[in-house]
Order: sequence, then structure tokens, then C-alpha cells
Amino acid sequence: MATEPGTRTTEAVMDAASLYREETYTDRKIGTLRVLTPVRSDGSPDPARPPLFQGEAQLMTNMGPLPISFDIDARTLAEAVEGYAEATKVGIERALRELQDMRRQASSSIVLPPAGATLPPVGPRGGGKIQLP
Repeated sequence: MATEPGTRTTEAVMDAASLYREETYTDRKIGTLRVLTPVRSDGSPDPARPPLFQGEAQLMTNMGPLPISFDIDARTLAEAVEGYAEATKVGIERALRELQDMRRQASSSIVLPPAGATLPPVGPRGGGKIQLP
């Protein structure tokens, strides 16, 4: 056998001290808010940790909708609803910067043959099938 059992993957172990209950809110027009409420391993609320608020929206592109998710700095659901618009702008700007960086990296990448590869001969005796008179 090439590899021993259990050496190929790592175990996925959840952190019992970092559990959250997720609730979703939407106005069915603009977007979605996710509230992550901290809980203990028995499922009871953990008041020692603050809730987390995340927004979700879609940016329409010529390739179709692009899902955008972003954190919202808030302490309550009402504050998260109020801060949704500004957080959306920041999230979209971040996504557009990342897309521009990916485009720039893709356009500037140079494709090199693997080390030790031989290139086909070039010139009048090259191995091509097209012959010029």
C-alpha cells in the first residue's frame, strides 16, 4: 500500500469553545443578514462573547450574480440593519479590488515550460507539417 491509513487527511475537529447559532433575516428585496449568536457546547447562550453580524448581497455582473458577504460592525440586530448599506458598499469595493487583482495577476502571468522540457525545433528544418514553397 502506498500510504498508511489516516496519513492523507487531517481530522476535522470542531472547537467547542467557538460555537455559534445562526439566524437569517431578510427583507426579500435588498439582501440578507446573518446573526451568529455565541453558544456553549450544550447550546445555551454564551453572554461572555458578542454576537456577530454578517451581510450578504449579490453584485450583478455580465457573467451573472456574484455573491458578496461582509461583516457588519454592530451590537444589535437594529444596528446591523442600520449599518447594512455602508457595510455593503465596503464589501463590494473589497470584492471589486480582489477581482482587479486577480485579473492583473492572470494577465501578467508568463507560462513557462516545465524544467527539463525540450522545445520543438524552430526554423527551416522544424518539425511542422506546413511547408512553404
